[in-house]
Amino acid sequence: MNKTVFTYKKSGVNIDAADKFVKFISKLSSKKKGNKKFKNIGGFGSISDIPKNMKSPKIVACTDGVGTKIEIANLIKKYDTIGIDLVAMSVNDLIVQGAKPIIFLDYISINKIDLKKLKSILKGIIKGCKIANCELVGGETAEMPGTYEKGKFDIAGFAVGVVDQNKILNKKKIKKDDLILAVPSSGIHSNGYSLIRHLLKTKKININKNIFLKKELIKPTKIYVKEILNLINYNLLNGCANITGGGLADNIGRIIPNKLCAEINLSKVKTLKIFKWLKQKNISDKEMLKTFNCGVGFCLIIKPKNLKKIKKFFSKEFRPYIIGKIVNDTNKVRLNAKINWI
Repeated sequence: MNKTVFTYKKSGVNIDAADKFVKFISKLSSKKKGNKKFKNIGGFGSISDIPKNMKSPKIVACTDGVGTKIEIANLIKKYDTIGIDLVAMSVNDLIVQGAKPIIFLDYISINKIDLKKLKSILKGIIKGCKIANCELVGGETAEMPGTYEKGKFDIAGFAVGVVDQNKILNKKKIKKDDLILAVPSSGIHSNGYSLIRHLLKTKKININKNIFLKKELIKPTKIYVKEILNLINYNLLNGCANITGGGLADNIGRIIPNKLCAEINLSKVKTLKIFKWLKQKNISDKEMLKTFNCGVGFCLIIKPKNLKKIKKFFSKEFRPYIIGKIVNDTNKVRLNAKINWI
């Protein structure tokens, strides 16, 4: 009588393949110059230093994913930029509170270990960490047969930052007559992709045959860490908001104090070509503003006298411009006029 031998590998989990991926990460670590190396890859946990130049350091932590943008990556078989998106989604939230990102961890869950795909994703994560000047200290790669369909996966990121107590950005610093500046986005970033995919499917649009869409839909999220931390170091910011899901109104509203209002003139918004394309596909203004950043990736709230100084910290592509001001009102946000989609 033949007895079936049960192994983890036969169930769909290949520990040897996972170990090869860990070794790949470790090899990348050994190539890094300077002090920021992945010292604890493959260990049980990671230990990192808190910057010594802070009198009263506070820990700030964020987590996020890239949503269904991963399905766009699967469609065009390009995986080396969604890792940048993953880092951006967390570190761009950290800096809203004035925190400097110091460490990052990733979580990748996949139907079956695909070393080529995983290595490509990881390269993007490492690039994102380099841009954000933080350290990738570890993560988890979970092979989950039966949970995901063939070729499917998901990723999540976790970022930790520090901020000196006297540098924390909070609502108290925002005052009447402060200016609201829009910092341009690099594109769609990582929100609204379920709507985009629904549109593509309904209209039977093949992005692999559309050079414009293929480029725009996978373009990585802009990481604003360097610019925002410079503004904080020079005490040029009263507040800021990362414009993600919920759009301008929802995200700016989160940082406005009671009895004050962010009055925004939408006609001042410099939207991008990809949003103009989406608007032409029968999406209402309300839906566009609620779902997408519409060309505004980040917002700054500043004293009028600091406007010229602030612009110097940004490249031409991402130079901030005025879209509104803080006024007295019981409503947190007031959107006036309309975006020019033409």
